[in-house]
Amino acid sequence: MEWVTRLENSLDYIEKHLTEEIDFAHLATLACCSTYHYQRIFSYMVGVPLAVYIRRRKLSLAGVELQQGAKVIDVAIKYGYESPNSFARAFKNQHGITPSQAQQEGSLLTSYPRIKFHITIKGDVEMEYRIETKEAFRIIGAKKALSADIEENFKETPLFWQQVGMDGTLNNLIPLMTQEPRGVMGISVGFEAAPTDKNDFSSSEGTSYYIAVASDQPAPDTLEEYTIPAFTWAVFSGHGAMPHAIQELEKQIVTDWLPSSGYEYANGPDIELYLDANPSNASFEVWLPVIKSQ
Repeated sequence: MEWVTRLENSLDYIEKHLTEEIDFAHLATLACCSTYHYQRIFSYMVGVPLAVYIRRRKLSLAGVELQQGAKVIDVAIKYGYESPNSFARAFKNQHGITPSQAQQEGSLLTSYPRIKFHITIKGDVEMEYRIETKEAFRIIGAKKALSADIEENFKETPLFWQQVGMDGTLNNLIPLMTQEPRGVMGISVGFEAAPTDKNDFSSSEGTSYYIAVASDQPAPDTLEEYTIPAFTWAVFSGHGAMPHAIQELEKQIVTDWLPSSGYEYANGPDIELYLDANPSNASFEVWLPVIKSQ
C-alpha cells in the first residue's frame, strides 16, 4: 500500500506545480523508482502517457480561468506556452473551441479531473508467477540507446526488433544461447546502477535496449555484451498474439498484481523472455525486478 501512497504523492506534486515545468525525474524520485519505470507504470495505470495527462490537466485549468475572465495571453504564459498561437492550437485540440470562444458565456469545455490511484480487487483473472532469486548473468546481443521519452521508445522498439530480424542478427544470436534463461530476450537496462544518493532513483543516463541471449561465448564484433546484475525477480508466464498479449500481461502485472503483492518495483532491468518464434501464439515470460515492500 505504501507504493500506491508514493504514487499519490507524485500526483499531489503535479497538481501543485501545473503552472511550472514538471520534472519527470523528480516525480520518479517521489515514487522511489527510475524515470523510465515511473512513466511506464503511469501509462499502464492511467491509460494515457504522463505528458498527455499533465497537458490535459493544464488545459482544463486554463479553460476555467478563461471562463472566469482571464486574458488569453496571461493564461497561455501561466501554463507554459511560448505563444498565444501554440496555446490556441493545444486548447482547441482538447476543448474543440478556441480560447477566445471559451471566454464567452455558455461555452462548452472538456474537463479532465485529477486522477487518484487506488486498488480494485477484481479476482476475475488468474495470474501465475514465481519469485526467483538469480545471480548475475551475461548477455550478448544487439543494442539500441533508449530515449528519455518512453512513448518514443514504445514506437522505436518494435522497429528495432524488425531490423534485427531482417538483417540476420537474430539468427546469429541463437547459436550463442548457452546459459539460462533460455530464449531470446528484450531487455531494458541502465536503471540498476547504484545512484550516488541512495534515495536518488531518477537517473536515466545511459539506458539501453538489448535484443539478446544469455551466453558464456565470446561476443562477435557486431554484437554487444552486458552483465545483468543479481536480482530477485517476479516471473510471469503468458502466451498469445504479439505484441498485444505481452503488453496486456505487463499492464496486468503493474495494475493488478504489484500494488497488493508485498513487493515493489526494484531499480533494475525489465526482461521480456520469448520462448518460441510464433508471433500469432507466442509463449513468453515477463521478468520484473522486485524488492520486498518496506
